[in-house]
Amino acid sequence: MSKEKETEVLDEQEQTPQTDEAARLTLRLLDELFAGDAAHKVGVRLWDGTLWPDAAPRPVTVVLKHPGALREMFLPANEVGLAEAYLYDDFDIEGDIEAVFDLADSLEQATLGWTRKLRVARDLLRLPAGQGRRPGQRGPARLKGKRHSITRDRQAVTYHYDVSNDFYALWLDQRMVYSCAYFTTPDDDLDTAQARKLDYICRKLRLQPGQRLLDVGCGWGGLVMHAAEHYGVDATGITLSQPQADLANERIAAAGLADRCRVEVQDYRQVDEPDGYDALVSVGMFEHVGEAKLPQYFALAARLLKPGGVFLNHGIANRATNRPKSGPSFSDTYVFPDGELVPISTTLQVAEEAGFEVRDVESLREHYALTLRHWVRRLEAHHDQALKFVDEPTYRVWRLFMSGSAHGFTVGRLNVYQALLVWPGERGQSGLPLTRADWYA
Repeated sequence: MSKEKETEVLDEQEQTPQTDEAARLTLRLLDELFAGDAAHKVGVRLWDGTLWPDAAPRPVTVVLKHPGALREMFLPANEVGLAEAYLYDDFDIEGDIEAVFDLADSLEQATLGWTRKLRVARDLLRLPAGQGRRPGQRGPARLKGKRHSITRDRQAVTYHYDVSNDFYALWLDQRMVYSCAYFTTPDDDLDTAQARKLDYICRKLRLQPGQRLLDVGCGWGGLVMHAAEHYGVDATGITLSQPQADLANERIAAAGLADRCRVEVQDYRQVDEPDGYDALVSVGMFEHVGEAKLPQYFALAARLLKPGGVFLNHGIANRATNRPKSGPSFSDTYVFPDGELVPISTTLQVAEEAGFEVRDVESLREHYALTLRHWVRRLEAHHDQALKFVDEPTYRVWRLFMSGSAHGFTVGRLNVYQALLVWPGERGQSGLPLTRADWYA
């Protein structure tokens, strides 16, 4: 049914006194919580077709599906409750979903102070309760065992990545690179920007034919394939996801690269290579390590590198000045269970304490915002196809998470860094050139 027809049907339905009162209360709550700059970008449509704050077109519309929608969204008053109200269709988001996060920022400011929070909660309780929700196929993550143990980390990775290779293929680039691309202009297409990122990493590592490369957390193998094909290295990738490894090795074989690269299911703590590697790379895996495990992570990397070897560590970071959030997070509950972000200062300190020399640090913050917007647009364009592989709540998890992440990178709450580290020789020699000129040639 079209949106116009849906609105006509709703308008024709007889409104009970209870729903009339819920509509009046909902509009009053919206005025109290969201009036201001955010209302210029975000509109709200009630279940009866009423529009707030007015009928002017806006980039995004929040659609409240029933009279108790606001109650379901904001009680309990935490991030997970609000996200679940979207996942399970108490409300929907039409249009530019990233714009709705300005509304979320406005809400955070509007509800500061216990007096106001208590008044809002009292009004929300006057709205009718929801009708109950049907659980999704995945549900929230429920991991067992010691946090960041090998067994529990495998559960966490399986929860996120073993959704469906076909689902990811709908919205990732042709190489299925699941980390930020590298753009020269905002108009670059995703495939071009991801290929450029892979090559940029290889140039930062200054790979040479015959060298041995280890990719820690290699995903579907895009980087090891690129390094083997274009730089002549022997490349091994490791992942904790069996479906990822299976598809990666199929793609490697199809490309005729099986003699030069491979992907194995293995935890980074289980790698034992007495001959060592000339270069290590970790792209988008670092967020899974956990702050308490960082000393072990960098110590193992140092043990695997030959003297003069280089390690490019690419990971998302938060700001040291970010205020800790109270309560469970949406990401930890539905996206990346046990994922932890640390400031870049923490990362570099632990790396130095392990014996690494920090040679270069580059922020790619704007690049990740651009990448995420590509992913969201592609996911939305393949909504119907996605539902062949996942259910609607799972689709909404990725739509919500990636849009929120794009907002986080845009406003600076999130960042992503590539840190180039070297394991110096006995006399301190790095073996690196004096300038970065070869990276950009």
